[in-house]
Amino acid sequence: MKFLVKLNYKIIFHLMGLLISVNGGFMLLSSIISFVYKDGVGFEMLLAGIVTLVLGGAIMLATKDNKKELCKRDGYVIVTFGWIFMSLVGTLPYIFTGAIPGFTNAFFETMSGYTTTGASILHDIESIPKGVLFWRSITHWIGGMGIIVLAIAILPLLGIGGMELFAAEAPGPGGDKLHPRIADTAKRLWLIYVGYTVAETILLKVAGMTLFDAMNHSLSTLSTGGFSTKNASIAFWNDKPMIQYIIMVFMFLAGTNFVLSYFAFKTKFSKIFKDEEFKFYLIIIAFFTLLASLIIYFGTGITDSSVYHPTVWGEFESTVRHSLFQVIAIVTTTGFVSADYTIWSPFLTMVFFGLMFLGGSAGSTAGGIKIVRHMLLIKNGLLEFKRTLHPHAVLPVRYNKKAVQQPIVFNILAFFILYLLSFIIGVLVFSLLGLDFKTALGGAASSLGNVGPALGSLGPLDNYASLPDLAKWWASFLMLIGRLELFTVLILFTPFFWRNR
Repeated sequence: MKFLVKLNYKIIFHLMGLLISVNGGFMLLSSIISFVYKDGVGFEMLLAGIVTLVLGGAIMLATKDNKKELCKRDGYVIVTFGWIFMSLVGTLPYIFTGAIPGFTNAFFETMSGYTTTGASILHDIESIPKGVLFWRSITHWIGGMGIIVLAIAILPLLGIGGMELFAAEAPGPGGDKLHPRIADTAKRLWLIYVGYTVAETILLKVAGMTLFDAMNHSLSTLSTGGFSTKNASIAFWNDKPMIQYIIMVFMFLAGTNFVLSYFAFKTKFSKIFKDEEFKFYLIIIAFFTLLASLIIYFGTGITDSSVYHPTVWGEFESTVRHSLFQVIAIVTTTGFVSADYTIWSPFLTMVFFGLMFLGGSAGSTAGGIKIVRHMLLIKNGLLEFKRTLHPHAVLPVRYNKKAVQQPIVFNILAFFILYLLSFIIGVLVFSLLGLDFKTALGGAASSLGNVGPALGSLGPLDNYASLPDLAKWWASFLMLIGRLELFTVLILFTPFFWRNR
């Protein structure tokens, strides 16, 4: 027993209580929506909020006398169990209102919300009470806010997943501090996050959405979540292109490093356009949009009527719009759907499957591997050719004209290997649980990358309700490890983590 690691359990539980209390506050906000729209579940939502607040407050009071000193091990435990505890108490609105039957389904929907995956088990979303739908969208928004703080304030301290790029001494977007204190940095990024949410809500309302739909889709967009209030997702507004263009803009911004948004508001545009990750992000979206547009416009055998119009210009505009929308939605892991990309062509289906592994920018709310990791891995691979010819030369990987420390490169290589292993194991487990190969492949990639829509019976027009209960729990686990950068969760399964040496 003397070898067991000593954790600061008091502060760990204190922070768990704080997170649970925050949940309770947002549940009370959702109950107000229920009362305003008279959806019949206001008291149930209110009760869920009160129970959650009492639970969180009790935990905080019981652990108020704590030493505010955290070690790395405490950080891993707080991040992982924070998401798990939030997901557990986040099921209460679904259970109390009866909107989602069964704890497994409620937990899956909640975990999908907090991890901003957007995978759902709901068949008829439009029949769900508005207060519950608002709570469902709020789980996205809380998860998105949490990821910003995680990426900027916590992960660099833990030194995991290549996110040291945010540390002051490392190259990359975080090389320029917004403010010397981490708390103030997080606060500024949160203000941008909230500002974008309000701005999108107003624009969507002006473009033709109801206020309720505009609020929910803004909460989902900025978190790159993908929960919609409509069964058809964004395809419901295919007759209102402006709505889709607005959502595209904010999906793009949400998938961009939020530090660059801060620079934009400070009119430091040179920092944005000099950023290699941002430029690569633009190129990827432009290239795959052009590729999809050409295949759809000139292709044959495509049966998706949503991309066709009676006029040549209308057909061209619709083709480009749906291509751009789906490319941004998958790259940023938002997962909104304006058209069924799985019927555009087998080639494009595989293209979109590949994009699930890309992910947005580091420091954004997007999931996936992240573009900066792909860039550094490619650069390191190309340098290996030079190193082969010049074995004694010092050839560091450079990012934004600065040398990247070798440990970061090794960390990224390890991340890729671990990500691919997690994907392979994910597919194998899904197959073992009875899913066909295509569905298992898409489900593992989508869950791990926090995308939402997948392939097979989990495609853009389907949902995850058909999964066996064990498969839903497995998908929830993949969502969690994918959202928290793999190392954060998986290190808890290693024996040496729990040894005090």
